[in-house]
Amino acid sequence: MSKKSPWTAVESRYLVPDDGRFRIEDAPTEPEKRLDKDELKAKLEQRVDGVRQLQKRLYADDSYSVLFVFQAMDAAGKDGTIRAVFTGVNPAGFQVFSFKVPSHEEVDHDFLWRIAERLPERGRIGVFNRSHYEEVIITRVHPEILENQRLPRLDEKHVWEERFDSIRGFERHLAQNGTIIVKFFLNVSLEQQKRRLLRRIDDPSRNWKFNVSDIDERELWPDYMKAYEEAINETSKSWAPWYVIPADDKPYMRAEVAKIIKKTLESLNLEYPTIDDEARASLAACRVRLEEQ
Repeated sequence: MSKKSPWTAVESRYLVPDDGRFRIEDAPTEPEKRLDKDELKAKLEQRVDGVRQLQKRLYADDSYSVLFVFQAMDAAGKDGTIRAVFTGVNPAGFQVFSFKVPSHEEVDHDFLWRIAERLPERGRIGVFNRSHYEEVIITRVHPEILENQRLPRLDEKHVWEERFDSIRGFERHLAQNGTIIVKFFLNVSLEQQKRRLLRRIDDPSRNWKFNVSDIDERELWPDYMKAYEEAINETSKSWAPWYVIPADDKPYMRAEVAKIIKKTLESLNLEYPTIDDEARASLAACRVRLEEQ
């Protein structure tokens, strides 16, 4: 993958194994026990500071690019989590893309084209707020979308299997060429989502976040859960793992996401570049010249 040892997924209770036995109904939406908010805040701050420092090394080391993918149902907290976890990182080495409905140009390409265009460069962290997984989740729940994609060959019986195969191959190719991929599903419960959507209606400062279609999509919750479960099982691999994080408690969720991100960056053994004796001698000569000016 790189000059260093191949990367594998960091351990976490929320890591989805690659044996295909993940069941979304068994995945918790809340932490096992309630933690003190001040304690969670302190943990988040400590981990965010660690991410900030490690990003500097990633940028200087320039061996890997790192991609964090966030998927979730509406109101699970993707935007807030991304903002909280990456607070203070250097914008020069960080980029976020939010994938909306594909444009006409994007539809005229294969479904991975617009993803490949936005991948992070070496030395940078990239974040996808929604991603290529929309094409095996929302498109699966709404198969009529496929008709608008004008596919030259549409075999509805095998299209999802083929897309999973494409995603696995795409992500493995990226991993083999130095992109570290970590995927988060923020697992909010139907009941908690309802409470958050009601807050968007009741709080004038949140009205802009509310979309009438959110109510329609809630009625398709079982279909979405089935689509997520299969997508996660089909694509959680050691080189591109899924972590299913409880999302009903936002402070806990953000602290856990930050923990995994920090451990991921730590596992790369990032280093600031070193220089040889000749370069060191050149620096010493430059220092002398600067002092004489």
